[in-house]
Amino acid sequence: MHLSWTPHSSTRHIARVLFFFALLAGWLTGVPSWAGVVQDVRVSGDRVVIRFNEPVRQASSFVLAGPSRIAVDVDGATPGSAIRAGGPVMNIRQGVRDGTGARIVLDLSRPAIVSEGSFARDGKTLTLQLRTVDDSRFARAAAEGKLSFVPPFSYFQASSRHAYSERMAVPPRPAPAALPRIYGNDPTRPLVVIDAGHGGHDPGAISPDGRLREKDITLQVALAIRDSLLASGRVRVALTRDTDTFLILQERYGIARRLGADLFISVHCDSAGNPTASGATIYTLSETASDKEAARLAARENKADILAGVDLGSQNPDISSILIDLTQRETMNTSANFARLLGREATPLIPIKPNFHRFASLMVLKAPDMPSVLFETGYISNVSDASFLASSNGQGKVAASVRRAVEIHFATRGATRVAAR
Repeated sequence: MHLSWTPHSSTRHIARVLFFFALLAGWLTGVPSWAGVVQDVRVSGDRVVIRFNEPVRQASSFVLAGPSRIAVDVDGATPGSAIRAGGPVMNIRQGVRDGTGARIVLDLSRPAIVSEGSFARDGKTLTLQLRTVDDSRFARAAAEGKLSFVPPFSYFQASSRHAYSERMAVPPRPAPAALPRIYGNDPTRPLVVIDAGHGGHDPGAISPDGRLREKDITLQVALAIRDSLLASGRVRVALTRDTDTFLILQERYGIARRLGADLFISVHCDSAGNPTASGATIYTLSETASDKEAARLAARENKADILAGVDLGSQNPDISSILIDLTQRETMNTSANFARLLGREATPLIPIKPNFHRFASLMVLKAPDMPSVLFETGYISNVSDASFLASSNGQGKVAASVRRAVEIHFATRGATRVAAR
């Protein structure tokens, strides 16, 4: 057989060999030996196409609520600049994720999730299919964690590629976050856990001029609330975070449950396309969300959870479901009562909407046995609200609102218990 060995074919052969060894080196060491620049991100209808100038090793996506976003992490890649939004995506942002790759954030005009995604064979194009959903389905997607995508490189051994893809499809469960400090020395006092929304690589909403980030404002407000509550001497206080760190939604209320909190308050800033939108709102869990969360918790494999002092591991599934449902309904009523109380106490102190109490299927509110509210303290997209929330005076007034409501809440509950004896 005659082989034609031309300079052109020699160059192609050398390129293939070098590319093979680059892939092999990354595979053996676990570190990508190539990195692609994001050339462009384009949204057409419900399809997102992300192109790179070189193959990338893998990518993952997950959704974030408040406001609704889809984040796409690409290992070893470098952010680019060419973008074109469309469909349910109203804006696209890019940045470096923890120094290890690129993060692409799709700001959504309506709730949407990634229903499927795949790489082209050369590893240079990632295509994601979006599907618009209701708030409840979006909240479930936020709880389900990441979707991972691996290019189908033919250079990998087939069996190894299959095993690797399977491992990536189900990421390992993260270890529970370390429990934070509890402020206050009297263990007989009720415990209030304050959750500063967002943090770390998740900035949350950003003011129109780009100077203020929700994650910074919420932390400052949370610290002000802590100090105000401690000054009252009537409660103990813990913060889910007291630094610029990221916590997934389940960790936030999970920390509060593990601490045995009597009340959970998640602090956020609202954002809207309408710059005149203003005023605080307070969210509690909706009835629909309650039923779905009760069903999910009842179906968990580990039934050793302690719910309102009852070990579910000793109960059959039907009784567990009933106990969870009854407990959560009582919890929802208590949460709603506190939301109305907080709104009443906040009205003379801060800008607040007339219809301030709202219901939503928010993951951070889904602890079935712990009264919980999400406090949208104002609109960071509104110049006046943002300036108020960024000021020490505004943060002090928000904290005073929470302090008054918390004092009345626990005083009322204590009196009710005494009367019931």
